[in-house]
Amino acid sequence: MIKIVSVNVRDNNIEQALRILKKKMQREGLFREMKLRQNHEKNFVKKARQKAEAVRRTRKMDRKRLQTDGF
Repeated sequence: MIKIVSVNVRDNNIEQALRILKKKMQREGLFREMKLRQNHEKNFVKKARQKAEAVRRTRKMDRKRLQTDGF
């Protein structure tokens, strides 16, 4: 999964462009993915992490559904 993140630099303002780039990378989850790929992850650790992420996702969706439905 490769997503291209690009930022336009206006008026040679590199600091602002870097801040925007970091925000975009954070939203896309690139920092987390880079951290995970730095070291080899054993299969049982990977499965446990994926299961925890799935549980987190479903709980978040349930919370949103409760807010919108109201019960």
